[in-house]
Amino acid sequence: MLVGPNEREPIARLLAFLEHGERMAHECAKTQAALSGDPKTRRFLLSQAKQEAMHARVFQGAIAWLAPKHLRDTPFLPALEEYRRILDDALARRDLTETFLAEQVVLEGLGEAVLTRIEQGLVKRAAPFGRLRLILLHQEEAHHGFGRHQIERVIEQGETDVEDLRQRAQQYLALTDAMVLTLCDLFESIDEDASAWAHDVRTFLPAWCAA
Repeated sequence: MLVGPNEREPIARLLAFLEHGERMAHECAKTQAALSGDPKTRRFLLSQAKQEAMHARVFQGAIAWLAPKHLRDTPFLPALEEYRRILDDALARRDLTETFLAEQVVLEGLGEAVLTRIEQGLVKRAAPFGRLRLILLHQEEAHHGFGRHQIERVIEQGETDVEDLRQRAQQYLALTDAMVLTLCDLFESIDEDASAWAHDVRTFLPAWCAA
């Protein structure tokens, strides 16, 4: 059996958290596309928005298979809602640089770290749908790489500096840590260390951001 009976509910709740993160990323990328004046950037962001919506549907399907009664659950994560609030504020200010930092760099870094951990566990269990899982992971990597490139570009152009970005990143990183640690009981029930997952996020970030 790929997933033990006692693991179904906690894994479904973890996937519900990921689903809501993907929906937030979808809405953010759509708004970023509307704010961007660069056609190439706009095309990438519109493509990302479609991919994030697809990821959310994939997670929803997995939840339906694992624990149907949790299909419509909304994870109670104040940190996730606070993250959404300050990201929406940056979008309202039309601060694309901060939104790239918050969404494509930090949030996608969290998603990439979590999906990489999940993928490692699924490979050990010879889980099906390996090609689909890798597509999702590679798309997350592309979104994250795009964000890092955008940030590097504005630094090179002198539109911002590393110290300013580092300071702005701290509130987002504190919230991603809080999200992961709030899910401690889920990680414990599947024999995972929540603090290790929180630390993983840092490994997917630029050195200046994680400092």
